[in-house]
Amino acid sequence: MSTEPWVTAEQVSLHLGVAKDTVYRWRERKALPAHKVGRLWKFQLSEVDEWVRAGGADEHQNSGNEQ
Repeated sequence: MSTEPWVTAEQVSLHLGVAKDTVYRWRERKALPAHKVGRLWKFQLSEVDEWVRAGGADEHQNSGNEQ
């Protein structure tokens, strides 16, 4: 059984075609699934893809923190 690798914010940004800063902003403001490993944030692309498909990256949805 193979397990899905953990990836960095930079790898998520390349996967989604967005800036790395956007990945961190989505994690903070829009609940992009991430897991803290030591001092680093790690992601699983299957969780990220599911979040995107569920509308998490929709620009019109926000948590009220965005200006």
